[in-house]
Amino acid sequence: MELRILAAPREQQALLDLPWDMPLEQWPEWYLVALPRGISRHVVRFTRLGGNVYALKEIVKPFADREYQMLRDLARLDVPAVQAVGVVSGREAPDGSSLDSVLVTRHLQFSLPYRALFARMMRRDTVDRLIDALVVLIARLHLTGFYWGDCSLSNTLFRRDAGAFAAYLVDAETGELHNSLSDGQRAHDLDTARTNIAGEMMDLLAAGQLDKTVDPIAVSDQVVERYEALWTELTEWEAFDVNERWRIARRVDRLNELGFDVDELDIVTDIGGRTIRVQPKVVDPGHHSRRLLRLTGIDAQENQARRLLNDLDTYAAVTDQQGEDEEIVANAWVMDGYEPVLRAIPRELRGKLEGPEIFHEVLEHRWYLSEQHGRDVGLEEAARDYAENVLRHKPDELAILGGTSAEPDTTQPFRITWNDLQ
Repeated sequence: MELRILAAPREQQALLDLPWDMPLEQWPEWYLVALPRGISRHVVRFTRLGGNVYALKEIVKPFADREYQMLRDLARLDVPAVQAVGVVSGREAPDGSSLDSVLVTRHLQFSLPYRALFARMMRRDTVDRLIDALVVLIARLHLTGFYWGDCSLSNTLFRRDAGAFAAYLVDAETGELHNSLSDGQRAHDLDTARTNIAGEMMDLLAAGQLDKTVDPIAVSDQVVERYEALWTELTEWEAFDVNERWRIARRVDRLNELGFDVDELDIVTDIGGRTIRVQPKVVDPGHHSRRLLRLTGIDAQENQARRLLNDLDTYAAVTDQQGEDEEIVANAWVMDGYEPVLRAIPRELRGKLEGPEIFHEVLEHRWYLSEQHGRDVGLEEAARDYAENVLRHKPDELAILGGTSAEPDTTQPFRITWNDLQ
């Protein structure tokens, strides 16, 4: 049987060095990186090649090929999901027995499975933020016509996002891509999510990793309630009197506040022209992220971008540049505010959080310091204090690694350095 590696040329060369004639669960430790991982019905391992970390999932070939193609389709649609790298098939053990194919994806930096987030006991409000992130992800997937089929916390990765979380799809094995989804398909996805999340929360509660005030059933029901509220705002018709046309702008503002852009509005009047009905037709997530990227080149999560843009607006007001060209002010803000803060962080600590997340936390820290000292503390002073008294004691989220690949969640953490993962 011929070994076949379907991947980009750069990845193919590196993948050839791995022991594909062995079942994944028997690979020697020196091939593996011990990252925390979610619950999976398949054998999943992580390896490091050429400075990048990859996730390897052992799965039968038809499913591996299908999931590889699905993840590539989702990437083209700009859906937050892990990046498919390749499929290794035609594997054969030395005794001639065939081995399952392996789907290779690139590990999402700074991401954590929900069990790693819960490892130190999750508070109620943090659970709510986690659920909100998952609800936004489900809505985004449904807007693109993606039926997940197995929505759960285990099939999601989370990255910090300015006090909230951003969710990413990990497992597209059961997914289907359509032009649009029926109400029944969306309802089935939500029902699956509610069942899976209730079970996952009960497991955490039994393990003592969840605040006892959190009701797993109530939390899983919240997923449906919050999704329905968001979906209504994103897609439903809204009717009002012709003299209330300002409500069109308010509808767009509400969607922008939720992080969505409106490319098209469908506006219909009744026969007498007294009533207007409005429905967003094309809604794209990432309103604040795109604006920040356009103005500054900084790639951030949605809430991080919102926080940084607020600071940019404050900077424009304080420096009396509100009438200036927005891009010129943004460039000055990057030079005077953003970059000095990141330079004030010692290099060995920069792998703990993403740059925009560090800047957001420095802004929060500056507020506390100013209140404590009764004066306005400067950004760079706040950044240095934050680095030594807060960031230095945080876990490294670029890669939190366990002592062994078999039990990474329960063994002593150690770190891959920033330089090793560049």
